[in-house]
Amino acid sequence: SGAVVKADDNVEKTEDEEKEDRAAQSLLNKLIRSNLVDTTNQVEVLQRDPTSPLYSVKSFEELRLKPQLLQGVYAMGFNRPSKIQENALPMMLAEPPQNLIAQSQSGTGKTAAFVLAMLSRVEPGNKYPQCLCLSPTYELALQTGKVIEQMGNFYPDLKLAYAVRGNKLERGQKISEQIVIGTPGTVLDWCSKLKFIDPKKIKVFVLDEADVMIATQGHQDQSIRIQRMLPRDCQMLLFSATFEDSVWKFAQKVVPDPNIIKLKREEETLDTIKQYYVLCNNRDEKFRALCNIYGAITIAQAMIFCHTRKTAGWLAAELSREGHQVALLSGEMMVEQRAAVIERFREGKEKVLVTTNVCARGIDVEQVSVVINFDLPVDKDGNPDNETYLHRIGRTGRFGKRGLAINMVDSKHSMNILNRIQEHFNKKINKLDTDDLDEIEKINN
Repeated sequence: SGAVVKADDNVEKTEDEEKEDRAAQSLLNKLIRSNLVDTTNQVEVLQRDPTSPLYSVKSFEELRLKPQLLQGVYAMGFNRPSKIQENALPMMLAEPPQNLIAQSQSGTGKTAAFVLAMLSRVEPGNKYPQCLCLSPTYELALQTGKVIEQMGNFYPDLKLAYAVRGNKLERGQKISEQIVIGTPGTVLDWCSKLKFIDPKKIKVFVLDEADVMIATQGHQDQSIRIQRMLPRDCQMLLFSATFEDSVWKFAQKVVPDPNIIKLKREEETLDTIKQYYVLCNNRDEKFRALCNIYGAITIAQAMIFCHTRKTAGWLAAELSREGHQVALLSGEMMVEQRAAVIERFREGKEKVLVTTNVCARGIDVEQVSVVINFDLPVDKDGNPDNETYLHRIGRTGRFGKRGLAINMVDSKHSMNILNRIQEHFNKKINKLDTDDLDEIEKINN
């Protein structure tokens, strides 16, 4: 899909410095999600007019969509609205149009929701841009474009233009496509300098992945400048996976008088996860201990977390040399390569995945029942990173199943880190003895 986000692999980075490029992580999630995530999070709705009735729908028919759109929705395999769609769609499709700020993570159906809103407002007979969608990167714009093309499949007159760097048009040319999707810099050029788009004719303005957007230099200002060119009655829709303060401030600048939809945070629990630690003196001892445990863990699928790419690469190579079948997932791999590795792991073609924190969030592989922290998670100051610990071991024990976490300790410092993690979660982590390996096999079976 063209240019790929790639990290500088000449530099050995600590996990904190390597904080995965948000756009790459978002694209990765889009590539590996074949269906919607069944979230149990509660949806909180704050209406700009609290006196108006609050509608939610349980079927797409209730939305009174145009027949061609309903056909497109069903052709994509959506049978009923997801949680976020149940609440967001009635607001997005209401007359007169209403503005919306919505929090929803990848896999909850938000792209399909705002694409439906755009397609509902478009007049295919009018050959000029009527809907504008901003995406943080070229690759993410392409992914959204695919959804627009699939859902608008039964509108033969509907056309889509990509306002991305490298898409050269003749100066003075006017665009006849009804929907334009692009990155902020190019869209701004097309609206102001090059005059390809008449911003006063835009009916719907979508700002997707706002948290990723504002992490990129300049995108915030460009987005605000585009928004200021749009007509007063243009519908503004903003989506973000997180609602940090910086995202909130930005959202409120771009979306006047909004309805707000938030997903209440689901508390991750450690109740179904058995936690152990193994005492070692150095890295090689950790490796030998891992090999001893290996037979017990590979009955099911396991993820092994390392602190740096270098350690992950070394460990995967050593395990392979011992004849174990492992997959390596690391930050310098292209996004498409990472997606292929996760797909193989998900299909059970590899039993063990060695990775860095790149993989600690947002990737659900239901069969994972063992997580091993080859290195304990610490922040850039060397303090325990409790949130990362929770996300890492939360890959196991999902959906009420029993899971297992094993922590490798190789120094007084890492024992101190483990003790502080125990205190934080108020959960005792037991030392792993040989007898416990039988228990591990039972959990895996």
